Amino acid sequence: MKNFIVLPLLVIAAITLFDNDTAFSEALTLPEGLRSVTQNNRLIKIALSEEAVSEADTLLARSAMLPNVNASLSQTLLAHQPAAIFGPQAVPISERGFLSYSLSVQQVLYDFKASASRYEASKAVLRSKELDTKRVRGLVALNFALRYFDLLETEKMRLVAEKEVQRLEYHLRDAKSLYKEGVITKNDLLQAEVRLSDSRQKLLSMRNLRSINASMLNNLLARPLNTEIVVLDADNRISAMKYDLTVSSESALKNRPEIQIIYETMNTLKLDEASKEAEFFPRFFVKGSHDYTENRYQVHEANWSLTFGMSLNIFSGGSTQAELLKIRNRNAQLLEQKARVEDEVRLEVEKYYLDFQNAGERINVTKDAVEQAEENLRINNIKYKEGVGTATDVTDAVTLFTVAETNYQRALYDFRRAEAAFLYSMGSDLTEVYK
Repeated sequence: MKNFIVLPLLVIAAITLFDNDTAFSEALTLPEGLRSVTQNNRLIKIALSEEAVSEADTLLARSAMLPNVNASLSQTLLAHQPAAIFGPQAVPISERGFLSYSLSVQQVLYDFKASASRYEASKAVLRSKELDTKRVRGLVALNFALRYFDLLETEKMRLVAEKEVQRLEYHLRDAKSLYKEGVITKNDLLQAEVRLSDSRQKLLSMRNLRSINASMLNNLLARPLNTEIVVLDADNRISAMKYDLTVSSESALKNRPEIQIIYETMNTLKLDEASKEAEFFPRFFVKGSHDYTENRYQVHEANWSLTFGMSLNIFSGGSTQAELLKIRNRNAQLLEQKARVEDEVRLEVEKYYLDFQNAGERINVTKDAVEQAEENLRINNIKYKEGVGTATDVTDAVTLFTVAETNYQRALYDFRRAEAAFLYSMGSDLTEVYK
């Protein structure tokens, strides 16, 4: 009989452990999430694809500096045998059908660095693509961190709403007891029920908001939107006193990929300009070939050749000059764009720095307000139970306590969001910061 009792208990225990392990496996920390999102996010994969295309372009540009090898093979069949007239008779000069092949190797000797400049320009473009991937990865990491803190905030707000419902349920229970004893009127009881109903609606809204934020986080992780996700809170705050606004702005100008991309693009234009200017000069090359044509009427069916040559584009309708003008205008445009981006980066750093400082000060203020609101609720509950206070005083105290807790949680997560944005604005790698 004992076996029949013990066996089901073991099965239940095993299922419980399995469920706990499953729930634990779904828990997601901020460092794990950042590491996952910077590997699996679709925007990053698209940027990596662009990077791969640019890398292939560098191989294409390099090919112009390598030998050009060509081979051909053919079989010719003629309707009439070729012949030449010598006096009264025709003399054959070729066979009606013959095999021929050719092998040639051509190498550019010097083209005034036209090919080399194009190759270096392609590598500069590749570096720009790598920097753009870094930029996208940083934005994705920031967006994930912000959504992560949003989800944590809604978790805390849901708990605050649940506690408000619980407090109002306690108040309604007390109100019903006092009403039965004839201490309070029906109006006080109805007021408690209405406040409780409103609080429950707020709780439902907060649960819906939590589901939306979880779906947004799953979308960033490239997972099904309805995947259950549990985020773990961790206090990774960094003191704002460690940072100076001027130093932070200088760090941003040095490390932000947006500015580095402009520098690489300007370098690309400089190399493109050198490549285009080289088109005004000759191009020297050497070509070696081996040719064979099956023909018993010739003294040598096979022959070797070595050619040293020069090519020069004398006139192309002014296209080269137009390309140079286009490059120089583009460079002037980039100089203005660089100044604009630098101003925007400085403004961004200053904004997030001030948000960071402001949120830190709000935390201290709202934390004190929570303690005061809690004491106020305790006093009003005692007064109400003793018949000294009113139902309105209690419900107002509950609302005030909820507002204080809400303000504290918002200040806390505003601080964390501002911290993440401030670190991003300085060009920091969030995956390393939160590791």
